[in-house]
Amino acid sequence: MKQLPDQFSCKHRYREDMLHIYQAALARVAGDTAVSHWLKDHPSACGSQAVVAIGKAASAMMAGALGVLRRSLVAGLVITREGYTQDRLQDNPAIEQVVSSHPVPDGRSLDAGRQLLAFIAAQPLDRPLLFLLSGGTSSLVEVLPEHGSLTDLQRLNHWLLASGLDIRAMNQVRSRMSRIKGGQLVRYLQGRDARVLFISDVPGDDPAIVGSGLLFPQQPDLALPPLPDELHDCFAQPDVPPSRAIPHHAVATNAHALEAAAQAARDLGYETVSDFPFLQGDAETRGREFGQYLRQAGAGVHLMGGETTVRLPPEPGRGGRNQNLALATAAEIQGREDLLVLAAATDGSDGMSEDAGALVDGGTWQRAIDEDFKPRQSLATADSGRLLEATGDLLHTGPTGTNVMDLLIGMRIPR
Repeated sequence: MKQLPDQFSCKHRYREDMLHIYQAALARVAGDTAVSHWLKDHPSACGSQAVVAIGKAASAMMAGALGVLRRSLVAGLVITREGYTQDRLQDNPAIEQVVSSHPVPDGRSLDAGRQLLAFIAAQPLDRPLLFLLSGGTSSLVEVLPEHGSLTDLQRLNHWLLASGLDIRAMNQVRSRMSRIKGGQLVRYLQGRDARVLFISDVPGDDPAIVGSGLLFPQQPDLALPPLPDELHDCFAQPDVPPSRAIPHHAVATNAHALEAAAQAARDLGYETVSDFPFLQGDAETRGREFGQYLRQAGAGVHLMGGETTVRLPPEPGRGGRNQNLALATAAEIQGREDLLVLAAATDGSDGMSEDAGALVDGGTWQRAIDEDFKPRQSLATADSGRLLEATGDLLHTGPTGTNVMDLLIGMRIPR
């Protein structure tokens, strides 16, 4: 974040407190910490095994497993997005890190799918497999049915990202164009013992939805959401996944992050409110509602968690759902020197951008106008990122090693 104008310097302490609360939440759900804690609490699961980690938190989760298993981790495969690998895994000859594509799959995603199946097939039938899954898995690894093509896969995913569908509906659609999603990867285990530890980036922490449920079957009778006519040819009736149940354990969730954020706020001396419904729906609408709520709320920190959606225009600008939400909130709190709002993804990547979100205050809207922006136009064109960079409100964390959806933190400064 860039330096704010002098007239807002009095808020510096409170902005720092907001960032501290956000960072405390991220620390609680970090992939390495979450996996290592679970394994230490379950020593019976720490014997000799092969480990597969897929997702934006894959490298961090693998590092956590390695720290506990050490030599018991006899073979490891990491599949993650570009820029998310970790140097501390590079020197371990038992672990291979594969870089793939996110948020839209490409040829690397299909290569990663082949490497995943080859890795599983190379393990002895009596060697247990530990899978570490996190958000981003759906794009990073894919095995297409015979009729499927990469062009169809990319066309489908571009439409999904702009559709405004929630993650449950999106992953339900993706599973219909896959040989491994929707629990279908189970058949490639060929009876091998397996276990899944996952970081949840979905409402209700449903293992059938995280990563499109590689090892957890979806309900076969779920109807697809309405799709454009030109996409219907991409699908075939999926194979019925094996009925074998693979144990799944959620090691980090949005609720964990909210608990840590609330505790950090209390430790700083703030009253906290966190008994809100799950955050979902249109980002701009939820942002305006939250701003209106804060105008009437009591002093302290107000916490929500979840994930909103944005229906993108034909040529969207720079930004993501959290940046749009934050700017919409700024419209409602403009002129209020006692209100601040932080809206950010927990994985450090908001939408198609490399920014996590934004931390806005009552002066953001006017600072945007002073920088020759038209804030309402920025909202309409999904171009909030350029504006928020100019006003000094953009947040950039880089990869965080976790992914438990988004956090929305509001503060009314105590008088």
